[in-house]
Amino acid sequence: MNIQIFGTKKSFDTKKAERYFKERSVKYQFIDILDKGMSKGEFNAVAQAVGGMDNLIDENCKDKDLLALIKYIAPEQKLGYVLENQKVIKTPIVRNGKLATIGYKPDVWKEWK
Repeated sequence: MNIQIFGTKKSFDTKKAERYFKERSVKYQFIDILDKGMSKGEFNAVAQAVGGMDNLIDENCKDKDLLALIKYIAPEQKLGYVLENQKVIKTPIVRNGKLATIGYKPDVWKEWK
C-alpha cells in the first residue's frame, strides 16, 4: 500500500485517519493541504475516484464567499479556483493509488491491500 493523507494539522478527522494507519503499522505520507496542497494530477485522480470534483467541495467551509464563487463559476474555471484555494476541500482525503476516500472511512480502508 502507498497511502497518502491530504488534510490539515487542525482537523480532528485527519488526526483520526493518521492514528488509524499508525496503529496498524501502515506507512503513510501526510500532506498539509493548506501548506503544500495537491497537484493538478493528484486532484484529478482523487476527483475521478470519488465521483467528481463537486464531491470534494466542503459545503461547511468557513470562507462562504469563496464557496459561493466556486459554486456558481463556469465549470471550465472551477478547477483553477479550487486548486488555488484548497481550503474549500473536504478533509481528510486518503489515497491509495487509484483509490481514494473523503473523510474518516475505516470500513473502506480495511479492504485496501
